Amino acid sequence: MIYFFASVGMLILGYFVYGTMIDRLFGADHSRPTPAVRMEDGVDYVRLPTWKIFLIQLLNIAGLGPIYGPILGALYGPVALLWIVFGCIFAGAVHDYFSGMLSVRYDGKSIPDVVGRNLGIGFQQFMRIFSVIVLVLVGVVFFLGPAALLQNMTGLDLKLLIGIIIGYYFLATILPVDKIIGRVYPLFGAVLIFMAVGTIAMLIVKGYEFYPQKTLSNINPQSLPLWPLMFITIACGAISGFHATQAPMMARCLHSERYGRSVFYGAMIAEGIIALIWATLAMSFFDTPEALNKTLAEGGPGLVVKQVATTLLGGAGGILAIIGVVALPITSGDTAFRSARLIIADVFKLSQKENIKRLTVAVPLFAVGFLISLSDFGLIWRYFGWANQTLATVVLWAAAMYLVKENKFHWVATIPAIFMTVVIFTFIANSRIGFNLPMNVATSIGIGAAVVAVVAFFWKARLIQAAPTEASEER
Repeated sequence: MIYFFASVGMLILGYFVYGTMIDRLFGADHSRPTPAVRMEDGVDYVRLPTWKIFLIQLLNIAGLGPIYGPILGALYGPVALLWIVFGCIFAGAVHDYFSGMLSVRYDGKSIPDVVGRNLGIGFQQFMRIFSVIVLVLVGVVFFLGPAALLQNMTGLDLKLLIGIIIGYYFLATILPVDKIIGRVYPLFGAVLIFMAVGTIAMLIVKGYEFYPQKTLSNINPQSLPLWPLMFITIACGAISGFHATQAPMMARCLHSERYGRSVFYGAMIAEGIIALIWATLAMSFFDTPEALNKTLAEGGPGLVVKQVATTLLGGAGGILAIIGVVALPITSGDTAFRSARLIIADVFKLSQKENIKRLTVAVPLFAVGFLISLSDFGLIWRYFGWANQTLATVVLWAAAMYLVKENKFHWVATIPAIFMTVVIFTFIANSRIGFNLPMNVATSIGIGAAVVAVVAFFWKARLIQAAPTEASEER
């Protein structure tokens, strides 16, 4: 138990110490008017209370991510906790902070424009295409998945349920952010937190042994490699590129840079704690990794959540499990489509204040999503984990370049960017969905790719530093 509370304590300490350092390094300006103040339009640029922004941001970046990923990661044993804690503090929260605060500095622009301002037009175009594809895939899988779960529980027609969910998504995508998202998300955010805290509390009360397998060795019952697969499997609890697509939505609602640390860095730390809880539950509720793996084989992470919640919390736990497994992915699906709308609108410089212009973007977007749902996109979805971490890696490099442009200590972003570059290239080189190369060869490729990225980064950094006449646009 001491290891669990020590891990939680490290995450909280990371928020107050490292988070404060990142905030000061960035130079959050409390007197600088934010886009929510300067550009308020009553639709996307809407000032919201900080506590509400925090809960919305938590749900935007979370959904089922900090539950399902850590449950699968728990198969590797307690070593997964190290990635959640250190990944969250030094990579994920840094990534989320710069995703949000750079958007604040760039008039609430979406992440492709944030990347483009720092890495150039080539990366901007790449991120525009890549981000929209990822967001639409997330949106589609998160209306098909919950609909199937609801069908199993209610017996209602699948197409009817899909239609209802799509209808909700459409309204959440086009209506002002404070009309649906601003009202519903805080409630679901509270449920997410309560379910996590409640289950871990009852794990203690009922006397379960924390981490029966007390080892940092890889104990995966399927002999899956720890490196680099665990760093792809546990994403939302440590670092996730999907978060970068979501942060600009709340960047448009933040009324003061004073609260950037609590909203962006803080929400990621909160998600890290939730991920830590679910990894702990998965390791401690089941006696062995084999027992956990058996339950996963029978019903996936959803069945694990249901068994843990109902056993530890009783009937109320069953209700919370249903809400968690069904409602939480919906809170990622709707904002995925909303983020895609904002990115497309930014590309074509379309004002989104008028209803007709929002519909002009949203209707074709949902039509594409619906057509994808009719096809077999399972193969494409298998690449999501890699694509997600690739997005995160690019954003970290963009944050590092921003700090270079500002003549500030860039290593807080550069070091995690280098590490994630090795991860994504090693994974795609080794994985069966990639090039299926031997691990030693794949790792060499990953390291080589990181070396190339570092050389390119410092080459561009040198060009920037050699051009003093190009004053920073952000100052």
